[in-house]
Amino acid sequence: MQKILDLISEEVMQAFGAAGYDAGLGRVTLSNRPDLCEYQCNGAMAGAKKYHKAPLMIAQDVAGKLENSRVFTEVSAVAPGFLNMKVSETFVKDYLRGMRDSEKFGLQMPETAKKIIIDYGGPNVAKPLHVGHLRSAIIGESIKRICRYAGHDVTGDIHMGDWGLQMGLIITELQKRSPKLVYFDDAYEGEYPEEAPFTISELEEIYPTASAKSKTDEAYKADAMEATYKLQSGVRGYRALWDHIMRVSIEDLKRNYENLNVEFDLWKGESDVHDIIPGMVEDMKKGGYAYESDGALVVDVKEETDTREVPPCMILKSDGASLYNTTDLATIMDRMAQYHPDKMIYLTDKRQELYFEQVFRCARKTGLVNTDTELVHIGFGTMNGKDGKPFKTREGGVMRLENLICEINEEMARKIRENAETKGYEIDEAEADQTARIVGLAAIKYGDLSNQASKDYIFDLDRFTSFEGDTGPYILYTIVRIKSILGKYVEQGGKLTDIVIEEAVNDSEKSLMLELAKFNAMMEAACEEIAPHRICAYIYDLANAFNRFYHETKILTEEDEQKKAGWIALLMLTRDILETCIDLLGFSAPDRM
Repeated sequence: MQKILDLISEEVMQAFGAAGYDAGLGRVTLSNRPDLCEYQCNGAMAGAKKYHKAPLMIAQDVAGKLENSRVFTEVSAVAPGFLNMKVSETFVKDYLRGMRDSEKFGLQMPETAKKIIIDYGGPNVAKPLHVGHLRSAIIGESIKRICRYAGHDVTGDIHMGDWGLQMGLIITELQKRSPKLVYFDDAYEGEYPEEAPFTISELEEIYPTASAKSKTDEAYKADAMEATYKLQSGVRGYRALWDHIMRVSIEDLKRNYENLNVEFDLWKGESDVHDIIPGMVEDMKKGGYAYESDGALVVDVKEETDTREVPPCMILKSDGASLYNTTDLATIMDRMAQYHPDKMIYLTDKRQELYFEQVFRCARKTGLVNTDTELVHIGFGTMNGKDGKPFKTREGGVMRLENLICEINEEMARKIRENAETKGYEIDEAEADQTARIVGLAAIKYGDLSNQASKDYIFDLDRFTSFEGDTGPYILYTIVRIKSILGKYVEQGGKLTDIVIEEAVNDSEKSLMLELAKFNAMMEAACEEIAPHRICAYIYDLANAFNRFYHETKILTEEDEQKKAGWIALLMLTRDILETCIDLLGFSAPDRM
């Protein structure tokens, strides 16, 4: 189904052609003066020089050709040469009926779907998730959903940090505490216990303890590096401990990500490509790409057009150890071999921009990807507190993600109970808590996604949990209001089947209809630009348009049954589009608030 703006433009282009001018001048845009018109065309201004004619005269010629147009009720030529237009109610009604009857509201699918891998999440195992993991998870999940909805084949990979020194540190600390564990007995040949020798809580205490020791005790750090080497070399007991660490950590990660409504298709980590690194490095050497510099193995990635310094990409350290660069390059190679993606999208802090520039250039230079494979890094800004600094607990530490979610849920539960009390209805504790979790998640996700990803933003609990303004709870409140009206309509004996959208009878209804008609263009832009904030901006405008219509229209008391049924059909489309959009953002709406 064509976008409404394209259909309108086609009509105006034909009029330019019929008037003897270049049809390409007829491109239409939304009006920047909605008090004067709904759409505008500035093509006459551009054609003035080409045709040596006053732009107002050109505009008048074109307006004359549109006098009997089925698309417009009003077309006026305005000095110095603008075309101001209002579309007909019949045209808008027919367009929305087409959206209602089409799959995905008429969103055009790509001729060839792309295979896309999204690398997001990126937690280190054996550590609790904290607020620093929030943006990658939220933005990545939304991008995955948007690209899938737009018709692409998308795979989300968590890409865990599970193979570096932190593993050696954990194993070393375990050995110091419990040296008699069977895992440290080189002579042991039996089966290792199925039960891990630690809980997730113990594991989360072990790592920071070990990390702190390694910074002041050189011998301890040497032991940890030796343990890391043994693990990566395949020592049985160390691998068995690693299996325990992974299982316990992943269970906890899945629980935390589930609370965020975030799902990964692949639960891979750096360890998955460990065995292919030697072959990759050897190929880079043989190809003449990798060379030694101060003992380290590097690949030059500087280009003649660079206006800043781009250092070589280090492949191996001077002691032969691999780095994040190494595992990221090996992961790219592995993904190309296994999944053949057309595009790979990486979500990390924007401070890693140079790092990914080096890695992507190295992957291209050494032939790890095809020439047409897209490699995209989306660098996101920082979530800050009201003081403008990275978000911390009241005590100044990094807040655990589950604690942040709990804090928001408690605030939402309080507001939901207050709201119920103000409106005079009872809500039981279980329902209040369940609704608070749903609305709390919307507050977190919308508060994040409504900002352009690359920008820092202030995490403001009071504002994000407000039922008014540009917030997640406001969007959900609008959906709940629509659900309530539809429910009351059914209670009155109305049916939600066999009803159709009718022509608008007032300005607020038409405004709502025109907002709905923008859905396809918005979705196309959100996917092409990889920009969830476009969906947030759209549903905020749509919610505002609906609420204006609601306040100006007595829907359920309307005596004209056909008119009422048309409004109900319009509300159903509004509800469906809003719910589709919030699902793409990664949250849902309750039945009541």
